[in-house]
Amino acid sequence: MSNAATTDAELPFMSHLLELRDRLLRAVLVVLVVFLALFPFGNDIYHFIAEPLMAVMPDGTSMIATKVASPFLTPFKLSLIAAVFVSMPYLLYQLWGFVAPGLYAHEKRMAMPLLASSVVLFYLGAAFAYYVVFPLVFRFFTSVTPEGVAVMTDISEYLDFVLTLFFAFGLAFEIPIATILLVWMGMTTPEKLARKRPYVVVGVFVIGMLLTPPDIISQTLLALPMWVLFEAGIIFSRFFVREQEDDENESEDEVDGEAGVAAAATPAGASVATPPVHTQAEESDFQPLSDAEMEAELDRLEAEMDAEHSAENDSEEETASAEKEGDSVDRKLVRVNQLRDAMDFDAARKLLYEVLVEGNENQVLVARNILSQLDDE
Repeated sequence: MSNAATTDAELPFMSHLLELRDRLLRAVLVVLVVFLALFPFGNDIYHFIAEPLMAVMPDGTSMIATKVASPFLTPFKLSLIAAVFVSMPYLLYQLWGFVAPGLYAHEKRMAMPLLASSVVLFYLGAAFAYYVVFPLVFRFFTSVTPEGVAVMTDISEYLDFVLTLFFAFGLAFEIPIATILLVWMGMTTPEKLARKRPYVVVGVFVIGMLLTPPDIISQTLLALPMWVLFEAGIIFSRFFVREQEDDENESEDEVDGEAGVAAAATPAGASVATPPVHTQAEESDFQPLSDAEMEAELDRLEAEMDAEHSAENDSEEETASAEKEGDSVDRKLVRVNQLRDAMDFDAARKLLYEVLVEGNENQVLVARNILSQLDDE
């Protein structure tokens, strides 16, 4: 392959890298700006996060900091995570701006609602954890405290605990999105998912055990919403399948209508060329070639073209050779007539025998006629 072709292939890749760099810089800049705005209120934010525990702590107890830097680092860490949490819509917007140009139109129509829904569901999961799960879990923990034990939770340990629950419930609330995506990609159907319901029930409790702290309450409070959201995902995926079938039927009707109009406008006896219809499955099966595969494909095409040119040259040479041989035989027949006129019959017979070997069907027929005439003479 030439250097020019390699350079042309590298240019789009470099442009994608530059665009990715720009979008990452914008995302980091936005997170930094939001962090700087939230950091002065870090203590207030932490107090808001700790309110579910502090509301149920026994009288005379409070949260403590067991490390020297915890009073500073814990609000700092919380402010940074809160900045990412608040900036999430903008971060996803930058991700969408980078990915969207490579999607088909129907994929864009599908991806945009799913992207927006995923953000909303994650926020709902975090809100569910804060307003429903935290009060129940912390009330249970403080109620079973052994006698003589003072509840004094470390602020950094508490932050890690609640962040784990926020992430677990936010991720669990994405189950409807995951269900719709699985159906959209053709990996399963709503009916198959419904038949797997018993396994899903066991699975959500296992996931709840892995994602939550080791207590049965938080595990159950995570597993039950996951089950409900799974059922909601099945319902929404059925609507999606129905809409997808309607779109395909409309597309087929449009193609049939266009074919009918073309057939009506075409004179009798003329054929109508129907444009090919590319279905969603065909578009989803498309896989772009890598640079190595593209280079190998171009090399193969060049080899085929060289072989075709070589075959054409060989064919031309054979044709020219055949024409030369035909001309040579014709000259021999002309020479035979000259020898007959000169009464040199032996030389004429010798040339005629050569024509019988070298000539084509017509030339052989002429040679035999001349030989029969010579025999009569």
